[in-house]
Amino acid sequence: MDKRANPPGTCESGALDEVAGADKAGSASTAIPASKVERRFSFCMEGEDSSAPAIFRALCTAMIISRRKVNKLMKICIVGAGAIGGMLGVRLALTGHAVTLILRGANLAAVQQNGLRLIEEDGSEKLANPIRATSNLAEVGVQDVIILALKAHQVAAVAHELPGLMHADTRVVTMQNGIPWWYFHKLPGALAQPYLGRPVHAVDPDGTIAKHIDVNRVIGSVVYPASEVIRPGVIQVIEGNRFTLGEIDGSDTNSIRAIADAFKAAGFKAPISSDIRSEIWLKVWGNMSFNPISALTHATLEDICVNPGTRELAANMMREAQTIGEKLGVQFKVSLEKRIAGAQAVGQHKTSMLQDVEAGRQLELQALVGAVIEMGQITDTPTPNINAVYALTSLLAKTLEQHKASLRIA
Repeated sequence: MDKRANPPGTCESGALDEVAGADKAGSASTAIPASKVERRFSFCMEGEDSSAPAIFRALCTAMIISRRKVNKLMKICIVGAGAIGGMLGVRLALTGHAVTLILRGANLAAVQQNGLRLIEEDGSEKLANPIRATSNLAEVGVQDVIILALKAHQVAAVAHELPGLMHADTRVVTMQNGIPWWYFHKLPGALAQPYLGRPVHAVDPDGTIAKHIDVNRVIGSVVYPASEVIRPGVIQVIEGNRFTLGEIDGSDTNSIRAIADAFKAAGFKAPISSDIRSEIWLKVWGNMSFNPISALTHATLEDICVNPGTRELAANMMREAQTIGEKLGVQFKVSLEKRIAGAQAVGQHKTSMLQDVEAGRQLELQALVGAVIEMGQITDTPTPNINAVYALTSLLAKTLEQHKASLRIA
């Protein structure tokens, strides 16, 4: 049986979209595809169609300027322009926004030299060239939107540099997997009031992130697409195009609408949720169980769900997490069995945490599992199954880090 891996940047959410009724949730978000004329215009500007006459160039320029007037242009900085951030960057840049990518290494060199290329699901290609790319946040300047597309454990390292990119109305869109550092801030609902303003130590242990990012600027999100950096400067979309957005107090604001509109104009579904925490929990619910179990067993999602013992272990972990979430006012919109069935339907694919084990990368344990345990302690909810799996996976991560090792079954 072919046990293909989900690529880096995936979220094991292809079936989750289906389980949660994602297409219905995003039905108001209609993609606006680039016209053939615009595509040829981009080829002209990239030097790939030098035969185009000057009048054609002028006509295309006027057309794109006209589109830009319809959709408010913004300065957008994407911090962590890997598989997901780069996917966003290409599409947003090609709809006229002034995009700056923060990346490093070979990927940075390739983008600075040749631009950033995106291969879509259908095999068509988009090229953003030129596109601004740097590893130095200090030279970026003030932005309208900052998209944090880093992993949760990477945010603290750049947080102190972010205020230099902000004007009075700059918004920060967080795209990390797991429980976010801002979870207990601006928390709506009567059940949540006893916890209002608490830090989440698992993801922001010394308060660095909260110190440098004003929660009033934050927009939460849930990332559903799967994509992969197949070589420096080239990103392959595997599946999906939905980014659910939400103000963390559940309000409806002009700024979140402007960002959602920008995403939609770039071809994404971008529904706005009035309860972004419940959306986050739906994804965390599976990730906090399936990811560490897969890292320990090297099993795929389907294998975990088919094996009676691991299926029951995952279900017990999810029951504990559901109890925590419900104490905090979270609404679980699908049943536990349906959520597990959705994971099984993904098939012979490796979770992102298993891929990190195989590649020797740091695991996203704190945001995905440690934060859930912390919330259990805060709400006086026992989590024996989550604790046991967390202890085992933490030791695995420590061992791999100590030996600077990876672990892969051929």
